[in-house]
Amino acid sequence: MSGVARWARAEWGLLYVTVREPLLKRGLRAIPMTLTAVCLTAVLQVVQNQSWGFQFVQNVGAVRARDPLWLALLRTPLSLFVPALDLPVWGALAQILFVFGIAEICLGWWRTLTVAYVATLAGTLYARVGIALGPHTPLGLPASDAQVVDTGPSAAVVGLAVYLSRRYGACATGGAVVLAMVIEVLVKDNLAGKEHIAALAGVTALCTLLTVLHHNNRHRTENG
Repeated sequence: MSGVARWARAEWGLLYVTVREPLLKRGLRAIPMTLTAVCLTAVLQVVQNQSWGFQFVQNVGAVRARDPLWLALLRTPLSLFVPALDLPVWGALAQILFVFGIAEICLGWWRTLTVAYVATLAGTLYARVGIALGPHTPLGLPASDAQVVDTGPSAAVVGLAVYLSRRYGACATGGAVVLAMVIEVLVKDNLAGKEHIAALAGVTALCTLLTVLHHNNRHRTENG
């Protein structure tokens, strides 16, 4: 076995074994939530590109930092599946099918949605903090970003990728995702890039919390 093959097996072997068997046995039936999310995203894309549907999609799934917080929180779950208007929809569909699909098999549908929501919510909340800090601070944003419509699965995809990498020992993959997000911010310093960093921070905090809880539970069990 070559060095590259050994590295790939060490990096992705556990993840591959976990995903392979359910897909072979059940096919697409192994990822019902993911398929539903793909269909929902495609439907929302069609609707928001109709003259009669654009405002409806904006009202139920478009998040802006200028919105009242309660309204933004209400719209955030659906905003994951509203494709960004300035990006090709096939990219969002491919991201959901691939990353959400792997996550659903490895984590289950509700854990997948939880991690996805934590990542997206971290980005949504960061936008408000960044605008409050202002453009003259490293983590700040210009006031004009309060008008930017913030939708799409990218923050959730980034969060899920890092969460899975950490859970299944794919350290190089997780590191590559983090590095790519940092480069994105350095090359194109915009709201989306900084929200991806916030998503990484949110998921890292979630992982840390789960690790602490697991350690405490094991400690109580061993000493119970």
